Amino acid sequence: MPSDHPEPPSLAPLELQADPAPPPAKGGGRMHRLLRSAFKRGDSASASSGDEADQLSRSSSSAANSGRTPSGGRAGRRGGDGDRSSRESFELDGSKNSKLLSALRDAKISHAYEPFPWEKKMRELLPVPEASCFLSLLLLPKATDGSNTRYNSLEDTLARADAWLLSSQASGVPVVFMNVQTEALLTKISGETAVSTVNMASLSDLAGMANASLYGFEDYHGVDIGVVRAVRLWYTPAAGEAALELHLRQGDTRLGFAISRTEEGFIYVSSVAEEGTPGVASARSGLLELHRAARRASKLLVLSRVGGEKVLPWMVSTAGNVKCFDTVSLSQKLSLHCHALRPITLHFLMWDRDLAAALPKDADVDKPPPAPPVLLLPSGLDVAVDDLDGSGLASKDSRDSSFTFQNIDLPDSWL
Repeated sequence: MPSDHPEPPSLAPLELQADPAPPPAKGGGRMHRLLRSAFKRGDSASASSGDEADQLSRSSSSAANSGRTPSGGRAGRRGGDGDRSSRESFELDGSKNSKLLSALRDAKISHAYEPFPWEKKMRELLPVPEASCFLSLLLLPKATDGSNTRYNSLEDTLARADAWLLSSQASGVPVVFMNVQTEALLTKISGETAVSTVNMASLSDLAGMANASLYGFEDYHGVDIGVVRAVRLWYTPAAGEAALELHLRQGDTRLGFAISRTEEGFIYVSSVAEEGTPGVASARSGLLELHRAARRASKLLVLSRVGGEKVLPWMVSTAGNVKCFDTVSLSQKLSLHCHALRPITLHFLMWDRDLAAALPKDADVDKPPPAPPVLLLPSGLDVAVDDLDGSGLASKDSRDSSFTFQNIDLPDSWL
C-alpha cells in the first residue's frame, strides 16, 4: 500500500549524476583524458598510479614549456603570432631600406641656369671697364730652317718664354708671372714635313711627340694637317692698371711727354716736360709726378692702353721677333688728339697699389671745351711725331692734305 512518506528519489550512479565533462580543448586532449579517467575511478584523493602521475607531470611540464595552458592553446598561439609579426616587421623594414638605398643611388642633381648681369659687372667691378687684367704672350716655336718645316723642341719654346719674362722684369716692367700653357695651332703641311710627322709607326714615335713642337695627322679627305705646339705665357701687372686722363685746352701745343719701346716690346714714357713748361697738357694731369715715382722705384712707366686700346706685345713669330705696336703710329694718334683738343685716357702698368689709388680721377678741375663741329687746319701746320724718318708721311698718303708729318727736333722728342 502506499506509504504516507514519499519515497526519496532514487539516486543515479555517481558517474551518471556528475555533469558530463566538457569536450577536450584543442591541443590539451591528453591531459584532459588523464583527469577524466581519475574522476571516473573516484580515487582523485588517493594516490594515483606511478605511470599516470608521471604522465600527468610530463604533460604539465610540456604544456608549460610550450606556452600552452591546460584550458587551451591561446597563449601558445599568441607567442607564435608575436614571433611571426616580428619577423614580418623585420622583413618589411629591410625591404624599405633597400628601396631607400636604391633611390639614393639613382638620385641625380639637376642642372640649372642663372642669368648673370655681365655688362653691369664688367663696368662696375673691373679696374679697367670691360677689360681683364690677364695679359698673355703667344710664343711660336722657332723655325730651324728658312722653309719653316722644322722647329725647335717644346722645351726650347718654354725656355724662351721664361727668358722674355725675366728680361722684362729686369728692364723695369712691373709684371709678375701667372701661368704657362701649350696651345695647339692647326696648319696645312706637305712634302717632307708631312712624311716625317704624319707617319707614326710605333708607340716609341708617339712617346717622342711629348717634346715635339710640330706633329701631324691625316684627315678624312687625305689632307695632311699639322699641329704646331705654341706656348702661351700669362702674366699680370704687379699692382693692376691705373688710368690718367689728359684734357686739352685752347693754347696747348703739345702733350708734353715722349715715348720709347723696350726690346721686349713694351712702350713706356721716357720723359715728361717739367713744371712750368707752357703749352703742355701733361703739367695738369699728374703725369710728371707718376713718372718721378717710377724712377724712384726703378720701374718703367709702361703704357698698357691708349684710349681703351691695348698696346702691349702679344706674339713672338717663328723667326723670334716680338710683335708689338709701332711707336710712330701711336705718336701720330696722340698728336691728333692734341690738335683736335680731344681728351685722351692713358692706362699704365702699376707697381704700387697705394700709388695707383692716390692718382687723380679727373686731372682737370675745369671742364674741357666742347669740340668744334668742323675741324679745319691749315695745310702748312706741322705735327711733331716721335721716331719719324726724314721722308715724312705726306708722300705715303696724299688723301688728307691738311696734315704734314715731319721729324721736327723738339726737346726730348715730346709729343
